[in-house]
Amino acid sequence: MPTSPSGFRKGLTSYGDPAFSQFLRTAFIKGAGYTDDALARPIVGIINTGSGYNPCHGNATELIGAVRRGVMLAGGLPIDFPTISIHESFAYPTSMYLRNLMAMDTEEMIRAQPMDAVVLIGGCDKTVPAQLMGAASAGVPAIQLVTGSMLTGSHRGQRVGACTDCRRFWGLHRSGEVDSAEINQISGALVASVGTCSVMGTASTMACIAEALGLALPGSASPPAVTADRLRIAEKTGATAVAMIGANLTPAKILTVHAIENAFRVLLAIGGSTNGIIHLTAIAGRLGIAIDLDALDAMSRETPVLVDLKPSGSGYMEDFHHAGGLGAVLHELRPLLHLDALTITGRTLGAELDALRSPAAGAPATTTTRIVRPRADPVFAEGGIAFLKGNLAPRGAIIKQSAASPHLLEHEGRAIVFENAADLAHRIDDAALDVTADDIIILKRIGPIGAPGMPEAGYIPIPRKLAQQGVKDMVRLSDGRMSGTATGTIVLHITPEAALGGPLAAAQTGDRVRLSVRNRTINLLVSDEEITRRLASEKTPSSVDPTTRGYLKLFLQSVTQADTGCDFDFLRATTMNQTAPARRR
Repeated sequence: MPTSPSGFRKGLTSYGDPAFSQFLRTAFIKGAGYTDDALARPIVGIINTGSGYNPCHGNATELIGAVRRGVMLAGGLPIDFPTISIHESFAYPTSMYLRNLMAMDTEEMIRAQPMDAVVLIGGCDKTVPAQLMGAASAGVPAIQLVTGSMLTGSHRGQRVGACTDCRRFWGLHRSGEVDSAEINQISGALVASVGTCSVMGTASTMACIAEALGLALPGSASPPAVTADRLRIAEKTGATAVAMIGANLTPAKILTVHAIENAFRVLLAIGGSTNGIIHLTAIAGRLGIAIDLDALDAMSRETPVLVDLKPSGSGYMEDFHHAGGLGAVLHELRPLLHLDALTITGRTLGAELDALRSPAAGAPATTTTRIVRPRADPVFAEGGIAFLKGNLAPRGAIIKQSAASPHLLEHEGRAIVFENAADLAHRIDDAALDVTADDIIILKRIGPIGAPGMPEAGYIPIPRKLAQQGVKDMVRLSDGRMSGTATGTIVLHITPEAALGGPLAAAQTGDRVRLSVRNRTINLLVSDEEITRRLASEKTPSSVDPTTRGYLKLFLQSVTQADTGCDFDFLRATTMNQTAPARRR
């Protein structure tokens, strides 16, 4: 049987004469100074997401250099190429709006250019999921390399880091406890180096998920961005990419139901970002794996939070790395994991954990610090995220219970409703706003279509009048998202969203709302008949404005809801023939 083309023979443009196509390609690449010996080697593409607008990827140049070294030492030819780069704080209207565009860019550039394997370099929140989504669809052997977390800084003798401390200090500024001069000083201390947020936010969560999935090297999730450890991981990543070519270790061979379940288990145990649920759902959906939120909630009830990092705890990613990183967590979770799951090393997860604890690996992964706890002494008794249903969220909602106020997890209160983000911005700090700390704030129309893009506006600010009285938390609900670095008793991802006529659209100021995390419910205490009547009087969700153009039009026509990962419908697998997690008998 003829073998599939490899190296520079892959994906030739057709001129009706394959030999001429190869001749043209060779002529042009030789213009870059390559020799025939170099061009005969297996090619490893390296995705470069460096950008002046993306300090999370500020070490991309150094990482590419280390990856290139690893590829060449292993006998391959490294070629880097650019794709879209997204930063959480610089992408308008929200980075989530552009995640699917980056996933498409990643997939198409992998397909369009000749490469036998690809190294995905990303870090900031939406870049890693976008790369994993694109790579899963492209089908070429792929390995993830995260940029790593930033270092922590110091403010007046207090250790600080983005971005949980960003939100904490801004809350103090809103309440009048921190003045303008000091908040300006703090802004210069929160981000002490390039790299991703120094807490267990979305970037760190996705780094851990990539490792748990088996698509990143063991030990690669935690080294900070500006350390020698990070560069050594990069070099080894390049060498591993070459080895993956011979084994043809494509994402489909690694992203099995068992791998997805392992990743969800890790997400729950690290107190990971709520955004990780959406991203992992989207990645699984590319390979025909549907997510059962009820089964996932059952998994959450039996998976304690073991990592004492902000926002669920008190530490930072540097501490996590020194405590053994994800390997220490996987060691504690071992009885709950699918140890037969294959990884990009060609070995199973179980084999990798055995190697981690062997004398040759140095000190075994143990929970000798308070940063990674044993299962018998967790940070939080259940998984960090709970899944809710009720008449406000027929298809589900979530709450990061490990970062919520315990006394608010069972709460009934009066609804204070904001119709959209503009309404919130206009009224939230109005001194005349009728609101108390016992009320429940509802923000509508910040979902995938309503915003558009499902921004992190779900982290609704405490009304200024209450903040000035010392109120630090209250129950808040929305169909949007919040930052993985945020804390608070906040119900998110309410599905279906209000802009599609979901029941959230029926909520009115003065209604009673009941949250019960114990019972996993979120309900508007209004009759079904009244909800139906109110929804009937709402404007019917309209089709896309015919004057809308470009990517926005594509987004509004194609984006799915939170429970299916907010991916584009035409990018998901045509059939969902598997489900994760598997139901326990």
